[in-house]
Amino acid sequence: MVTEPNPSVELSTNGVGPWRGEMPTEPHYDPALLERGDSRNVIDRYRYWAMDAIVADLDVTRHPFHVAIENWQHDMNIGSIVRSANAFGADTVHIIGRRRWNKRGAMVTDRYQHVLHHPDVAAFVEWTTAKDLPIIAIDNVPGSVIIETFDIPQRCVLLFGQEGPGLSPEAIEAATDVVEISQFGSTRSINASAAAAVAMHNWITQHVSFSK
Repeated sequence: MVTEPNPSVELSTNGVGPWRGEMPTEPHYDPALLERGDSRNVIDRYRYWAMDAIVADLDVTRHPFHVAIENWQHDMNIGSIVRSANAFGADTVHIIGRRRWNKRGAMVTDRYQHVLHHPDVAAFVEWTTAKDLPIIAIDNVPGSVIIETFDIPQRCVLLFGQEGPGLSPEAIEAATDVVEISQFGSTRSINASAAAAVAMHNWITQHVSFSK
């Protein structure tokens, strides 16, 4: 039986205060967090849980889609994309190119999200081929189809490019399909992290069942 978070704990704007009353003994709880409180950006279910316990629990429910991002220019959007991938339950985030990436926008969600690095597009394609995962590139280039009419495979990798230049020619060539997000204003493109969130949510609406 799992001990539920104690409703009598002291709430704060930064999370919850120290646990009040008898301390739970289940192994997924972090004794230090129980003692001092938990100010992390996690849902209530994971309050006071140890980080490795959260990751293990998420591994049970992760969705079978992956997210990949080309990282040639240290794009600040990458952190935000990782955060969205965590929110939508992506299996793994793949960083293609430079190993170092700007983590500020991730809001430490990268600690709970599987992240793999590939030095170039060729190495990434080799990995996806071995896993039999189709690559779905998201970019508004000639020949792309609108995502609203596209049946996204349940098992796939959603591939995103850099803010500004978009996906590299090598990435476009490697993709099984190229899709774009419908737009109706004057701007040519939307923010890369916004596009990633829209694409991931399209996957969710196609493959996750909701009950009222």
